[in-house]
Amino acid sequence: MPQKKISLSKPLLFTLLFGIMSASNGSESAEQSTDSSTSSASSQDEDHNLLYQIPNWIDALPTFLPQQSNQPSVPPALQTADRTWLDRNQLKIRDWADHTSHKIDNWFGKTDPEKPASATLRVIVDNSWNKHDGYEIKPRIRGKVKLPTLERKVSLVFGDDSLDNELDNNVAITNENLSNSNNKTLDRQRTRENNSSFAFRWSDFSKRLPFETDADLGLRSGDDVYLRLKASKDWQLENDFSFHAEQIYRYGIDSKNYLRTNTELTHARPNQAFLSNQFSLTYADDQDDDLTWDNNLFRQHQFFHENSFSYGLYTGGFLNNNDLRLNSWGPFVSWRQPLWREWFYVQGNLNYINNHRDDRSHFISTSVRLEALF
Repeated sequence: MPQKKISLSKPLLFTLLFGIMSASNGSESAEQSTDSSTSSASSQDEDHNLLYQIPNWIDALPTFLPQQSNQPSVPPALQTADRTWLDRNQLKIRDWADHTSHKIDNWFGKTDPEKPASATLRVIVDNSWNKHDGYEIKPRIRGKVKLPTLERKVSLVFGDDSLDNELDNNVAITNENLSNSNNKTLDRQRTRENNSSFAFRWSDFSKRLPFETDADLGLRSGDDVYLRLKASKDWQLENDFSFHAEQIYRYGIDSKNYLRTNTELTHARPNQAFLSNQFSLTYADDQDDDLTWDNNLFRQHQFFHENSFSYGLYTGGFLNNNDLRLNSWGPFVSWRQPLWREWFYVQGNLNYINNHRDDRSHFISTSVRLEALF
């Protein structure tokens, strides 16, 4: 991708806008007329609050979908650990990862049996297809080793670091890495580069800060030494709304500046499908545009444990030389669930979007993610 030179002195404006609307629940006594009028006014304000009314309208729509459920659909891992060759090897890899984490933890001091080191590993294969770009396969790996012997919450992270730029419950299958080169279905060289990140991570390094923090110092793409900072916070709002925001900044010797804002506004009632809006805004020195943005507005159901069925509307665009454009929009459907085992997941996305920049009218695109957890 050709690089666009952007002066570092140019101001970068990332504005996070959300409203927290409040209304009085009414007075406990109606003895005073002033209290009654205040309660009535507050009730009227709440009735006319559009943000509050949207979930009620959606809940009132007829539906043929099953009720919410948290019943497991696959057997527990303890029951399947020795059933097949795959189960036995999954257990071996998990035990190897834990053993390695204990070994590394011993390098830094005496371990505490009540606070043992631990390791997690995600192995992902993303498959995507559309009529313009054809079929692509992108293997991805992301691991984390917690080291409790160190004074701070320190861990080792490795693999595809772009996975950490997404929201934890990201509804879409996304990948910031470049597409495969030369129309290759599987680009082995690019796969190695994308999965070669390695860093030390300090989590919650200051108790005085009012948000959660991560600081990474490491190496990515072979020779790009980088520093990455992340701050996140959750707010519980009234009327079953919650808000999550996170800010990420990374500076690499080769990749230079990268800045990303993620937000998620969610309305969730107990045992009900929830409504959510996920928004991301990205600036990077190595991208062509000044800013890029993506937004997913969706409804999500859960028909059994660890399952999600989502449908909604995607919009995305860019800001370039003060020109703000809506580049792509369209509906999407997403399904994610464990398949056969607790540790193996499949996720499918079906999209019908356009792309003004590439002169592509609305077309169907599909993505399937296979993910194994160790």
